[in-house]
Amino acid sequence: MTTTTETYTIAVIGAGGKMGMRVSNNLADTAHDVRYVENSPAGRQRTLDAGRTLTDAAPAVADADIVVLAVPDLALGPVSAELVPLMKPGSVVLTLDPAAAYAGLLTTREDVVQAVAHPCHPSVFLQRETPEQWADTFGGIAAPQDAIAAVESDDPAVQALVEATVRAIYAPVIDVHWVTIKQLAQLEPTLVETIACMIGALLKESLDEAVNTMGIPEAAARSILLGHTQVALANSLNGDNPFSDACLIAMDYGRESIIKDDWKKVFRDDELDKNLARMLHLDRIRR
Repeated sequence: MTTTTETYTIAVIGAGGKMGMRVSNNLADTAHDVRYVENSPAGRQRTLDAGRTLTDAAPAVADADIVVLAVPDLALGPVSAELVPLMKPGSVVLTLDPAAAYAGLLTTREDVVQAVAHPCHPSVFLQRETPEQWADTFGGIAAPQDAIAAVESDDPAVQALVEATVRAIYAPVIDVHWVTIKQLAQLEPTLVETIACMIGALLKESLDEAVNTMGIPEAAARSILLGHTQVALANSLNGDNPFSDACLIAMDYGRESIIKDDWKKVFRDDELDKNLARMLHLDRIRR
């Protein structure tokens, strides 16, 4: 993928929101010409408090090379319907989550490129070197992370624009991995939210059960759970060490007791559609 040191005009829609502030904080440290757009009074105040100048949406997107829609999924449809018609030919509209793009909820134009990007977040195996990196579990502040991106264009200049923006908004970025919009939707939500985040929540429920039902001191239960979670991930995903024979038997018991035999159905296209329809509060996905 082509990278560039060129600077661009970037409009951030929703600049004062939760994700918008993260994006804006990083873009403010670049040489790009950034336009900050925010409608909510609280978001406008946060933007002003950060020392940034607010711009109305229409002039902000009119000459922007790339428009970043840092708004909630449920707002992407109406926001894109309002702004995409105002964008200049050859520009890029970038969303930060694939759900609405994959579901076909975004307004599109033949002469405006659609792109999606999502942070990987700092890896559990990242070699952190400073207290700031250890404190940055989400990414985008101090701890390096990868990012996943999809762009509906084979033009190297467009790809370079998207990569430069992705590296800026999620900085510091190690690698940008390129996939299709559908593949990005299969990664997020299926792989990371439906499975990984669910397992994280299950671990917390298990900790609560050990403490509240079994009466184990919380410090002891938390300590052994956190340590063994790292070992489990390292052994399973990195192949660092083999599990013991006894552990393998316990793992089989856990799989038989907890996991449904057909759990891999969540990777099917029809199940992805069902999942996204629930997330986007739709009767069904229409493409």
